[in-house]
Amino acid sequence: MLRRIFRYLRALIMGKLDQLEDPQVIIDESLREMRETQIKNRERAVQAITQKNNLQKLVDDEERAARNLEAKAALALQQGNRELAKSLLRQQAQHLKALEQMRVSLKQAEETSQAVKLAIQRDEERVRQKMAEALALKAHMKQAEIQIAINKALDGMQMDDATQSWDRAEERIRNMQSEAAARAEIASTSMANKLATLEDQQVDAESDRMLAELEAKLGLAGAPASPSQPVSVDATEDDVDRQLRELEQKLAR
Repeated sequence: MLRRIFRYLRALIMGKLDQLEDPQVIIDESLREMRETQIKNRERAVQAITQKNNLQKLVDDEERAARNLEAKAALALQQGNRELAKSLLRQQAQHLKALEQMRVSLKQAEETSQAVKLAIQRDEERVRQKMAEALALKAHMKQAEIQIAINKALDGMQMDDATQSWDRAEERIRNMQSEAAARAEIASTSMANKLATLEDQQVDAESDRMLAELEAKLGLAGAPASPSQPVSVDATEDDVDRQLRELEQKLAR
């Protein structure tokens, strides 16, 4: 904790507080602190188990010493040395009294060792879980950074101007297509009118010819000159000129 405060103060002085507030930096710093704490807890567990093992050795030594004193006291009694046996039993009683206290301490040490082992297991599981969460957080942060970059790129694009230019181009093309269609329609209408006028003129000419023939048959028009009477060249030319004028008038309609 003190080192973290010192790093914050140093970053503040050096103007690098923004870097220290970077989420990735915070995650990495938290993981590093958890691993350091885990190492310290392991060392404490080793020390606790070492003390338990030392107590176990002392208990074993006291039990062995008590058994030896009891064996020696029995041998002294067998040899008739009652005072020596009594002295050995006094020593055994002291060892048994110390052994009783040692066994209490050993039991406590064993319970502490088990609790420390369980705490180490839980701490390791917590660190593994936090490391997995850190990976997920980094992935989410990277995804968010990419999304922010995409949004900034989209914000910088001139979408409105491009869309308006596109719309203007489409409208201009539609107008050009409409104008071309109108011109084609007018052109086709004019040609049809010309063809219809020509056909009407042909029909009129044919009708005039048939009417003249009918009038000639009915004697309603001037009779044509008899073959025995020669037709003068001037009369023929006047008739040709008349027909030519009539044809020009029909064509001029």
